[in-house]
Amino acid sequence: MVLYGADGCHLCERARAQLAALREELGFELDEVDVGGDPELEARYREWLPVVEIDGERAFVYHVDEDALRRRLGARSRAPRSAS
Repeated sequence: MVLYGADGCHLCERARAQLAALREELGFELDEVDVGGDPELEARYREWLPVVEIDGERAFVYHVDEDALRRRLGARSRAPRSAS
């Protein structure tokens, strides 16, 4: 899971705090990316911050719906895994 945010973004701070608490509960990996100063990331994410992506897919913008995240991660953990 990736959280895209920026310095001074109060919604990003809220999302970060929510994800930190949920991470303890659900045990997922979280990477954080600051879009500030990177023109490509700024163009892609700035108007939507914070953005949470799960497995490369945009899952949440502006806020994190905790119940929806629980459902989504629960469904992912129940999905059949391909044999390697």
